[in-house]
Amino acid sequence: MTFTRIDHVMIAVPELDRGVDTYARLGFDVQPGGEHPGIGTHNAIAFNEEDYLELIAIRDRNEYARSNRWSGVELVERAGGLRYLIVQSDDLAADVAATRGRGVDVGELAEGNRRTPSGRERRWKFALLGPSNPLPVFFIQHITPLAERRPAGAGHPNGVYRTERAYIAVSDLAAAVDTYSRVLGMAKPPIERGTVIMAEMAVFQLGSSGLTLAHPYGPGACADALSRRGPGPFQVLYRTKSMDAAARWLSDHGVPPPARGTRNTGEQAMLVPPEHACGVYIGFVGQP
Repeated sequence: MTFTRIDHVMIAVPELDRGVDTYARLGFDVQPGGEHPGIGTHNAIAFNEEDYLELIAIRDRNEYARSNRWSGVELVERAGGLRYLIVQSDDLAADVAATRGRGVDVGELAEGNRRTPSGRERRWKFALLGPSNPLPVFFIQHITPLAERRPAGAGHPNGVYRTERAYIAVSDLAAAVDTYSRVLGMAKPPIERGTVIMAEMAVFQLGSSGLTLAHPYGPGACADALSRRGPGPFQVLYRTKSMDAAARWLSDHGVPPPARGTRNTGEQAMLVPPEHACGVYIGFVGQP
């Protein structure tokens, strides 16, 4: 298996400029990404050390409707939300073949590209799951090297440097673990109790990032997400070099103090609610 990490998360927003402003207030250095030719969307990107956060919006509704590339319009209409967790592969052709060998419906490899505001092209290969696996994940292998994609001197005022975990709310944890184990080609992880989001969790560790399935055992972020939108991705947790710096930035930019809690690892975490993050729970964890 060559799946290496959560490459990025895709957050659908109704208006790209407003989404960029929202995430700038959360302390992310968000830069214009560019347009997706033939798809009708455009994006902005906040790079971490090796992964990134993508804000995506519909640029041309007619072109978007013709492309039928990704089903995010329902999130756009509902003020935004986390649409996909994108998993990186170092050998996508081999991973797709192996995934099909496990009986998983996976589409053909395709190539994607975007044109940056400066006119440069960024290219990648990707593979979507087939109709019998309607999961909020797909797979990517970048053709353009990271050094060319990541802006020089990139860094976030909130101190974030990588994705720690991304969370998917599920209605049946055991069944979801079976499905994702087969899709990812990974052993079933143990069930653990998430004390911040009040959920039973199974964490598929992909390099330094964890793809987390969660089902609530009490009131909290996971239960709220399930009640508002049903099963699907709802939260991203970022590791920061300084929790204090992140908290100061949020306060200085008009974001109400996030709820704080203690993870089952003993670390402190804080959680910005969806109304201040385009429909997504955004968490921070790290040193004071």
